Amino acid sequence: MAMELKFSDIYAVELTNRAIIQESNLTSCGERLLASDSHDSEMNHFVVHSFEKSKSQPCHWILAMYTFGHKDLHMCQMWVNKINDFLNKEVGRPKNLLIFVHPMSGKANGQRTWETVAPIFSHAKINTKVIVTQRAGHAFDVMTSTANEELNLYDGAVAVGGDGFFNEILNGFLSSRHKAPFPPAPSDFLDALRNDGSPLVHDPNESCSETHNNKESDPLLSSSAHNELGFSHFGTNGGSCSRDLKIECPLPNQRFRFGIIPAGSTDAIVICTTGARDPITSALHIILGKRVSLDVAQVVRWKTTSTSKVEPCVRYAASFAGYGFYGDVIIESEKYRWMGPKRYDYAGTKVFLRHRSYEAEVACLGVELEKNSSISVGSRMFGKVWSLKRKNSERIICRANCNVCNIKPVYSSTRSPPRTPCMSPQETRWLKSKGRFLSVGAAIMSNRNERAPDGLVADAHLSDGFLHLLLIKDCPHALYLWHLTQLAKKGGNPLNFDFVEHYKTTAFTFTSCGNESVWNLDGELFQAHKLSAQVFRGLVCLFASGPEV
Repeated sequence: MAMELKFSDIYAVELTNRAIIQESNLTSCGERLLASDSHDSEMNHFVVHSFEKSKSQPCHWILAMYTFGHKDLHMCQMWVNKINDFLNKEVGRPKNLLIFVHPMSGKANGQRTWETVAPIFSHAKINTKVIVTQRAGHAFDVMTSTANEELNLYDGAVAVGGDGFFNEILNGFLSSRHKAPFPPAPSDFLDALRNDGSPLVHDPNESCSETHNNKESDPLLSSSAHNELGFSHFGTNGGSCSRDLKIECPLPNQRFRFGIIPAGSTDAIVICTTGARDPITSALHIILGKRVSLDVAQVVRWKTTSTSKVEPCVRYAASFAGYGFYGDVIIESEKYRWMGPKRYDYAGTKVFLRHRSYEAEVACLGVELEKNSSISVGSRMFGKVWSLKRKNSERIICRANCNVCNIKPVYSSTRSPPRTPCMSPQETRWLKSKGRFLSVGAAIMSNRNERAPDGLVADAHLSDGFLHLLLIKDCPHALYLWHLTQLAKKGGNPLNFDFVEHYKTTAFTFTSCGNESVWNLDGELFQAHKLSAQVFRGLVCLFASGPEV
């Protein structure tokens, strides 16, 4: 049998003492018998564990076992030792992993999903510490309370669950370790915070040129404000986060990666980063040590309601932040958790029939793209994307070894880089939109899923340093249905409407004109009347390689 087996595709090898294997008895299409004489009862065997790519769906990886035979047992042992030596020297493959299992995720099959893939990790000789969560916020508390010295013993943290569960783990990791200023904001946004009596807001014109590397240098914060940052959604506060000051946890961190084994209701992050919603495929990406950088949005809630006082609360989102329709669907779906993933379809239908709009003001930071930028947009002027002028053929889709994500930044921003808080009104240009919106969405990645095969923004990238701000203005019911129909259609163009505003930006602010407002952050509820957000390019790394489109 003519074939090629790459060492980089092998994750385990072992001697086997099973009797002669008849080729007719091979029940698995992924098992092969090589170099063996089926008529020799004294044949010795060793098995190589690898994978094959599905012929119809290249992103779908299938387990494969290759059995080799030789009369000399020492020859078999020599090959096993050589292959193991190679595997041990492979750079980037994890040896120790922290596994979080959400037993109630999706169809309450998180535990069963882990039991399906656990033998693959055992074959690969990966040490795993498995934590089955007992309550909401359990994984968050573990990540915040684990000292950096202990966390550095692991090569990564893996979530067996959905997008919301991964969000919990990501926030637990970043909330106590990510040191960065709050997002930039237009002057009227800052003025409103000061008028509310906030002692946290400084004059944005203050000089901070010599303190941009100090955690107290944020123009929005006083020196004590950083101690007041909380994560109230999970019942924690700034004082409860254990931080090892002796051991640093630098970000971005190329060694410590995150993994997701899909067991949720949507699993958009997995689909965007591996191309397949398949636990075995995701497990193989983790075991083989694949790596892809991921943009992360820092979302800061300044006010919970219109009457509440200013109390900044930081959250992070890896895929999507949405308000209006998206927040209402999450609220409604919580009433029908017993329905499993189908609750989103039911809740979405109910929310659509209400056709409720909200008055709000949104501002996004203008970013002027360079003329030689490989990032395709319909208009070069300050990140405004005129989707009516864009054709599907002009899209540059994010994929494995993506040229857009791998190159250095090729845009010039009208503000300083994300980690430099110094800015003045003369250096920035804010694009503002005020009115009634059916939804406001910020897509950090394409968010492809089974309900939206191309995602919310087909050509959004995993690590280009941008988010896509989508403003769906109030419109007739029929037009909004047409928009949603385009989202659900492969090759559709849901942004090709007059009532849709699409901005490619690095930061935005939001203020509700109502009393209350609820956001959807990676599938989790987040109540915020006033917030600001910014994206950090490649802030974390995932055990994935990107989809093969």
